[in-house]
Amino acid sequence: MVGRNMKNLKCFKAYDIRGQLETELNEDVAYRIGRSFGEYLSPKEVVVGGDVRATSEALKAALSDGLRDSGVDVVDIGMVGTEEIYFATSYLNVDGGVEVTASHNPIDYNGMKLVRESSKPISGDTGLKDIQRLAENNEFAAVDPGARGGYREVSILEAYVDHLLSYIDVSKLTPLKLVVNSGNGAAGHVVDELERKFKELEVPIEFVKVNHEPNATFPNGIPNPLLPENRDSTASVVKSSGADMGIAWDGDFDRCFLFDENGEFIEGYYIVGLLADAFLKKQAGAKIIHDPRLTWNTEDIALSGGGVPVMSKTGHAFIKERMRKEDAVYGGEMSAHHYFRDFFYCDSGMIPWMLVAGLICENRAALSSMVKERIALFPSSGEINSRLDDPEASIARVRAHYSGHAVAFDATDGVSMSFDDQDGEWRFNLRSSNTEPVVRLNVESKGNIFLMKSRTQEVLALLRA
Repeated sequence: MVGRNMKNLKCFKAYDIRGQLETELNEDVAYRIGRSFGEYLSPKEVVVGGDVRATSEALKAALSDGLRDSGVDVVDIGMVGTEEIYFATSYLNVDGGVEVTASHNPIDYNGMKLVRESSKPISGDTGLKDIQRLAENNEFAAVDPGARGGYREVSILEAYVDHLLSYIDVSKLTPLKLVVNSGNGAAGHVVDELERKFKELEVPIEFVKVNHEPNATFPNGIPNPLLPENRDSTASVVKSSGADMGIAWDGDFDRCFLFDENGEFIEGYYIVGLLADAFLKKQAGAKIIHDPRLTWNTEDIALSGGGVPVMSKTGHAFIKERMRKEDAVYGGEMSAHHYFRDFFYCDSGMIPWMLVAGLICENRAALSSMVKERIALFPSSGEINSRLDDPEASIARVRAHYSGHAVAFDATDGVSMSFDDQDGEWRFNLRSSNTEPVVRLNVESKGNIFLMKSRTQEVLALLRA
């Protein structure tokens, strides 16, 4: 149990709050976070929401008590995904927002994602450490009952879905069958509202729902489609139903993962390229933000489309900050986070699949055909995780081995090295996770899948030696 005098709150991470229940995060800590948020930002009104986890409601209530005891009015939008907090913060014109969620972490975890006014992210570089310091000190002014903040419940679902629909021309949508897998997380209610809207507008889109109902026990496993073992529940239904595309979300649905008409999982890296190309065809010269893990495909598409690729440190808070700084039209991470200027520079797990559905209709082409060429041009390993006793020493060993051969080196996030040897061009990125005790490896090559696979095994052997 976390004590009231605990001085080291380990649930504070690089760009959000995430921790094991009771040992790192409980209602006492949630209350302190509310008080600290109120003291640090001095907001008048803050919107709160929570995902489907069993502890989210109680943590949200404790957080709200902390905010209210700081004199802040609380607007509760209920059980929602993270992007609904982003939307509500700007739509309701309040001074900040907090989503209680552990996203795809194990069932004994929970956490929070914080934004300030205009849905601006709060990360370790922009206030999260200050909030942590205040929460750890736990020395707040006495509560003035007469100045305590108010509380009200509001639904923003209809307005949010109307905003989602603004990204596509519904009149141009042709008949589509889509498998949608909410993973028993928070996405289902949005899918239902979209389905209602599509019927109302006579849009010929059919949803085939999988693991649709929210369930805090996650009977079909923690919703994290990035794990290969979690993909079959979507892929098998795509194939059996003859669907045009499959869509699966993580727990708070700020990431969406796509499957083509054959049930094949499409790495998020290639969806980033697909969407970057689509935006640049409409807004030539625009900036495209990408992370350092896999870069060549995105850079090639951006440059050939007359755009400007901009590399940012990995992580949703860092990408959002860079999106604002550059006024980028779109940003994407290979981990399936997609960011949009018109969505307050924030990430959304709903907008990407809607845009891809629009491209399928507009191009009269299957999803597989739209990414096949790019996958062949820049084959990649996908992210490979390694649990290591000494991550720093392991990364240093790999870096030392290759340092004399690299033609380019980058330390934007972890270690990135590029090579041009007798077998062809290839690169890798190696970084420690900000959210899990693992080291993540990504490898790609230019047009040589065998080179990519052999170098992947080579780097892994060194890393795990």
